[in-house]
Amino acid sequence: MSRIGKKPIIIPEGVTANIEAAHVRVMGPKGELRVDFRPEMKVEAVEGQIIVSPKANSRVHRALFGLTRTLINNAVLGVTEGYTKQLEMKGVGYKAGVEGETLVLHLGFSHPVNFAIPTGINIEVKKNIITLSGPDKQLVGETAARVRRLRPPEPYKGKGIKYAGEIIRRKAGKTAKAAGAS
Repeated sequence: MSRIGKKPIIIPEGVTANIEAAHVRVMGPKGELRVDFRPEMKVEAVEGQIIVSPKANSRVHRALFGLTRTLINNAVLGVTEGYTKQLEMKGVGYKAGVEGETLVLHLGFSHPVNFAIPTGINIEVKKNIITLSGPDKQLVGETAARVRRLRPPEPYKGKGIKYAGEIIRRKAGKTAKAAGAS
């Protein structure tokens, strides 16, 4: 059995969780999330806690056990605290700004890049740092990855968009051959 799956999910005050046939709807101060789970799992609410258990003891059920518990726990944490990711831009003339529902990025191309902000994601820009936040952990991570993919960091000068704290392995450039050597 999964060690993580055995732990009960504690529902904090101000958060409500409704368990329906194949999904859990979690509502809190930061928003509302819906987590679908497989029919092989049994999810029940008991005294301010959500308990996940497999219906049988097969390999598939054990594999889904910890995953289901973690997905529901991430939803509960998301509607109470929320999730954030930070991206750093490095490069001459690289800048970003939010205009309405789009993130406008100047990344060294001949044109600005317009990135549509998904619903449920808040983006703030301060100097060269882009901060993404929202209640859905998967959506925040996927949006950060999509913004990073617009101009990934290159290994020679380190220019591009990278996660805050990410270490880019640098490569040595070409070395000039000595003149007159035979």
